[in-house]
Amino acid sequence: MPTLLTRRLALLAEEKHRAVLAGGLRGIERETLRVDRAGHLAHTPHPGALGSALTHPQITTDYAETLLEFITPAENDIGVTLAKLDGIHRYAYSKLGNELLWSQSMPCTLPAEEDIEIAWYGTSNLGTLKHVYRRGLALRYGKAMQCIAGIHYNYSLDERLWRVLAEHEAREQPDAKRLTPRAFQSEAYLATIRNFRRYSWLLMYLFGASPVLSAGFLRGRPHKLETLSADTLYLPYATSLRMSDLGYQNDAQSGLRPHENCLDSYVAALTKAVNQPYEPYAKLGTKRDGEWIQLSTNVLQIENEYYSTIRPKRVIQTGERPIQALCARGVQYIEVRCMDVDPFEPVGISETAGRFLDAFLLFCALEESPQITPEQSARYTENFARTVKEGRRPGLTLHNGDAEVPLPVWGADLLERIRPAAALLDTLRGDSIHGDALAAQMRKLNDPTLTPSAQVLEALKSHGNSFNAFALAQSEQHAAYFRSHAPSAEEAAYFDGLAAVSLAEQAEMEAAPQSNFDDYVAAYRNSNLCQSKQDAD
Repeated sequence: MPTLLTRRLALLAEEKHRAVLAGGLRGIERETLRVDRAGHLAHTPHPGALGSALTHPQITTDYAETLLEFITPAENDIGVTLAKLDGIHRYAYSKLGNELLWSQSMPCTLPAEEDIEIAWYGTSNLGTLKHVYRRGLALRYGKAMQCIAGIHYNYSLDERLWRVLAEHEAREQPDAKRLTPRAFQSEAYLATIRNFRRYSWLLMYLFGASPVLSAGFLRGRPHKLETLSADTLYLPYATSLRMSDLGYQNDAQSGLRPHENCLDSYVAALTKAVNQPYEPYAKLGTKRDGEWIQLSTNVLQIENEYYSTIRPKRVIQTGERPIQALCARGVQYIEVRCMDVDPFEPVGISETAGRFLDAFLLFCALEESPQITPEQSARYTENFARTVKEGRRPGLTLHNGDAEVPLPVWGADLLERIRPAAALLDTLRGDSIHGDALAAQMRKLNDPTLTPSAQVLEALKSHGNSFNAFALAQSEQHAAYFRSHAPSAEEAAYFDGLAAVSLAEQAEMEAAPQSNFDDYVAAYRNSNLCQSKQDAD
């Protein structure tokens, strides 16, 4: 009997629907630390030649003044997106002087906490709000954790595709509850997220690239890592320490599990968290000696503080908060946040990885996706945790809902289920690039030494098993590539223009009359209430 996946794939394979399948968008956000030639954290301000970190659409900073974030435009093809990302890197290197971009997710040897500069966005109320929010992150999580870098993969399907599915399935099930187009799309993205939660352990095995870290990163926190060398800690079978409890963790968020079974409950959980006081934060207050140290004393200062491997997103309008955008207009795309920076790729992610992600996410979007019980959620979390800490361990099993099964066996089964989605994408292009990407992942399941995490450990052997030495060598290699491929005159003029406009926009904001910052924060806090249901047009 045909499954929901096979029925949907057959529908989208029809000639009249090819255009809607090809119409989705892909965007990438890549974070990377600026370091000096010795591999130490740079202590220079964000380069003015790159523009304003507050208003530039493609080059900004994340947490630290030295943590750059490159944001590509959204494109229909991941190959084009990666070319845009390459262009941003090449331009950045033309303005960095002798500095390097760190090639790893886990940070370089970091200085003392007080010597890690929080990103500065100028004197406007908006710029100050962004800076104070980051002060709060430092207070709550420590600065070292905020220097971790990753790849965020933004993915959407054409809105017409959701309408095609909705209309077809309404005809198949005339007695089923009818949703508005916007509600159907939102619920479909939430279903995609649920499947992602079920199967994202596979991404950690295939693409995790942080099995080691600098010995000083943990700042004296207790751990069960092993010593690889004087400056390096690791776990022998780990795939992604970045995504383990050694990376992002916080007691206040430990009980926060936004419901992904429907958009209303997801939004309600985050709305509660940004309004719910948390006693340890309340004891610290929002000000110290008259200076703001955090935006609020609640579980979350803002909704983006919630750490998650994937988020439902909607492009926000000026002055709008993410929760408000989701409430008002529904889910527009999803943001995959668990991908490590690939240290062997100059831009941090390969086209092969992007092609596989497209097939994986299309599978997650079209496959049956029942609602998740708390017990199932705990099981998915455990599968993910096992994979990031010991994914390459011989004999490792995960729980598939029925029984414990060997990771490679379940992984191979998943790849076979994803294969038809990859094949459909290839028919649009007339080549086999998605199928080839899938075949490359099957080789990793058959041979763990081909995984990025294993390759990192192998490469460290040539550098005295030193994480910092390996990472610096890769950073220098990538720098040589980008500097030997300088931007063309046309590319340089384009980015020079973006930089100039962004600096002018920041100057205009700072020259405009500003309300009292305390009042500005109060108004911002009060703007997180959702006034509309996601299924009301």
